[in-house]
Amino acid sequence: MSAEAVRAAHELRVVFSRLRRRLREVADRDGLTASQTSVLSRLATAGPASASDLAAAERVRPQSMAAILAALTEQGLVGKAPDPTDGRRQLVSLTTAGWSLVRGDRRAREEWLARALAERYTDAERGTIIEALALLDRLTES
Repeated sequence: MSAEAVRAAHELRVVFSRLRRRLREVADRDGLTASQTSVLSRLATAGPASASDLAAAERVRPQSMAAILAALTEQGLVGKAPDPTDGRRQLVSLTTAGWSLVRGDRRAREEWLARALAERYTDAERGTIIEALALLDRLTES
């Protein structure tokens, strides 16, 4: 492995960690934990899921997911309904309030990011960022 690859990996991790922290600061989390926010985001992206599927996707124990879902249910952000294909299972989905929270958070983050990109970078630099993101997207491909 080249020294350049190691340096790029380090710099990328540092920059993305800082950006992730900053984006978390921007959104009004309404007292939600990072785990609760992650579950809401997953439900918004992937749609309804069982508690066991969510636990596996979030890499937490089923008991931990049960606590997360209990807190989100208490806040009126998620609800449960029978799985239409398997009546023994319950599917968790976002409520109207959950959707509203997720959309508001996403909008706040995107607005902050767009404003920061517009204020701090030239058109050419923004183009370079877009090109770099296309390259980085390959990291997420299997």
